[in-house]
Amino acid sequence: MQILHPAGWDKPIGYSNGIAVEGGKLVFIAGQVGWNEKQVFESEHIAPQFDQALANVLAVLAEAGGKPGDICRMTAYCCDKPAYMAARAELGAIWRKHMGKHFPAMSMIFVVDLLDSPGKIELEATAVVGGR
Repeated sequence: MQILHPAGWDKPIGYSNGIAVEGGKLVFIAGQVGWNEKQVFESEHIAPQFDQALANVLAVLAEAGGKPGDICRMTAYCCDKPAYMAARAELGAIWRKHMGKHFPAMSMIFVVDLLDSPGKIELEATAVVGGR
C-alpha cells in the first residue's frame, strides 16, 4: 500500500489524500451504522455509535480475511455536525483503538438524516486484502 502525498502539500490530519495498492482481493463494505449484531442501537450518542459502526466495518472485513490496515478508503456520513465537532477528540481515541495510526483516504459527508434511526453516523469502506 502506497500513501499518495503530493510534494509541497501540507500533511492531512486523520486521513490520506490517496492510496495506491497492487494486487489483492477487493472488499467493498456497505454502510455500517452504530447498532449491534441484533440491529439494536445501544446509544443515541455519536461516539458510542461511531465505536460500534467502526467495529462493524472491521467485523465485515474480517470475514474476508482482512485487517484494519487493509482499508484503503472510507466514507463517513453524519447527520449531526455539531455533535461530531464536539466529539472529535473522543472519536479520534476510538479511531486509534480500532485502527491504530492507519489513515485511509477518507471523506466526511454531512447529511440530513440516515435510514436507520436513531443513527447519527454511517461508515462505508473499501479494502484490499493481500495487496501491496
